[in-house]
Amino acid sequence: MSAIKETHFNFNKQTGFYRGKVRDVYTIDNQYLVMVASDRISAFDVVLPRAIPFKGQVLNQIAAKFLKATADIIPNWVVTVPDPSVTIGQMCDPFKVEMVIRGYLSGHAWRTYREGGRELCGEVLAEGLKENDKLAKPIITPTTKAAVGHDMDISKAEILRQGIVSPEDYEQLETYAHALYQRGVEIAKERGLILVDTKYEFGKKDGKIYLIDEIHTPDSSRYFYAEGYEERQAKGEAQKQLSKEFVRQWLIENGFQGKEGQQVPEMTDEIVRSISERYIELYEHIAGERFEYPEEGDVLSRVERNVNNALAAL
Repeated sequence: MSAIKETHFNFNKQTGFYRGKVRDVYTIDNQYLVMVASDRISAFDVVLPRAIPFKGQVLNQIAAKFLKATADIIPNWVVTVPDPSVTIGQMCDPFKVEMVIRGYLSGHAWRTYREGGRELCGEVLAEGLKENDKLAKPIITPTTKAAVGHDMDISKAEILRQGIVSPEDYEQLETYAHALYQRGVEIAKERGLILVDTKYEFGKKDGKIYLIDEIHTPDSSRYFYAEGYEERQAKGEAQKQLSKEFVRQWLIENGFQGKEGQQVPEMTDEIVRSISERYIELYEHIAGERFEYPEEGDVLSRVERNVNNALAAL
């Protein structure tokens, strides 16, 4: 199985290039972005040594599906999706915060709570909650966007105090985040899932706010299976998850949490294959349709050809 670990294209009118943790982003004519969803995988803000076949396609196609399904709420950056692993969109000036929204006490929020914290990003958490309990209402717990290293929690008050986002824009981002999350919850329910928490990124172009990057993917979101949720909570059992959490758990069990001096455990062919299969399973549950494997052949040549054809048509 071939995987896209990294790309080195040189497109017509290319004016910039940026390699993120999992995406290779090409700037075209200073107005479009070609975002290649590579098959790199990161956890604990560390890119793991081996790429996962079809992971990028899974994320790109889920994001494309949900961006289309929420375009009535907020305009988004997408112009075209010319390849299973590529989205081309408008270049926007990104806000320097990610809007994390949580409907349940899970993940980072639970770890904070378990250690005695009762406030997260300015949001007060009730006493007596258990891991994965539903919150009284969804809360927004923003993070700063770090170019390298870890994103950091930040409160609304601190965002406004530092002038990272204007008060008017922040109110709009909050409104959009709640509306997008509600739509995500409704779609997840149709699939027999619970959208536990997720994050949104926004940008601005010509004074207008756009939804950018990915949305409701297993890398940016956490899902539970709805069936049996209440029973598992009542018994204090772990929830059945659809998210990247299984990768984090495998790393934790093998002594890695991204801390200094820790080594990433060996990623055998079997581990890589199992992670790939889980991502495809995630796709089929979240998207509600069968995963379509791409055509055989050199994956990088396919991507380059499809992007060049799309750019020529812009």
